[in-house]
Amino acid sequence: MVNLKLWAAALNGMPGVTTEQWAKLDPVARWLLACRASVLFMTLTAAMLGGLLAWRAGSFDLLFWLTCATGLLFAHASNNLLNDYTDSRRGIDRGNYYRNQYGVHVLEDGLMSEAQFWRYFAFTAGVALALGLWLVTARSGPALALFLAGAFFVLFYTWPLKTIGLGEPAVLLVWGPLMVGGTYYIVTGAWSNEVAWLSLVFALGPTTVLFGKHIDKLDADREKGVHTLPVLLGEQRARRVTAALLLAQYALTLGLVLTQAFGWPLLLVFASLPRLRRTLRALRSAKPAARPTAYSPALWPLWFSAACFRHTRQFTPLFLAGVVIDTLL
Repeated sequence: MVNLKLWAAALNGMPGVTTEQWAKLDPVARWLLACRASVLFMTLTAAMLGGLLAWRAGSFDLLFWLTCATGLLFAHASNNLLNDYTDSRRGIDRGNYYRNQYGVHVLEDGLMSEAQFWRYFAFTAGVALALGLWLVTARSGPALALFLAGAFFVLFYTWPLKTIGLGEPAVLLVWGPLMVGGTYYIVTGAWSNEVAWLSLVFALGPTTVLFGKHIDKLDADREKGVHTLPVLLGEQRARRVTAALLLAQYALTLGLVLTQAFGWPLLLVFASLPRLRRTLRALRSAKPAARPTAYSPALWPLWFSAACFRHTRQFTPLFLAGVVIDTLL
């Protein structure tokens, strides 16, 4: 039976399910849970920003945008599935590892056999591959390079990039110039260095979320030999870097307005300053050893990542609205 309520829950968070509940779920609900669909909004937003900038340039093409956006969403979903499989096979997600303490891990929770998992992955990656290849044939120039770069990060983010401190820079590059700049190119047929630089304002959001997640599980990663950037930097320095990245979003936005690259509507992002203050306050101190009484059990043990995620969910729509309003004006 189709469970629309669970679809919504999977798109908004990472709900846990029992084996009995899993057996009753429809295929879409299972796919949404398996690929951690709640984080796909960041990819959709990147595609929307690239499309908005193409519209601003007067070269919007709906077919190319829909194909590109769908391909990116399925590529991100493929990466999430491969991430869980790789960490499970390497033994990183075994036992009470951080990843197993929130949401669904279809392999470690015994909800899906490897054969079933590979069918889900083949479908997801197959959609991304088919759409990507069509775009490569339809667009010349950098399209092939963008496709190959995307494939590289899908396949090798979890290993070795994440394990040698390159996961965080990879996210900044992927959600910035690769996704936003790539979408703009696919839709318009022209590359724009200005768009690539602008995309970094947005890409800092997903990067802070990843920084927060890797700080949250810093001790567990260190024990498992996973050398994320926060592990290499140390917790205090990593928290300071995350705070600096958050502040950089506002500084870069203000710079875009002051240099007249964009107009005053972009200043809408400053409406998220109250959320920024709460996020920075959280980053000043270490994560509590145990869940505070008032803290949602559904979020724990996510702490810094949850704070950065909430900020990104508020900052990003305001940024997009600013681009839309400025374009209309």
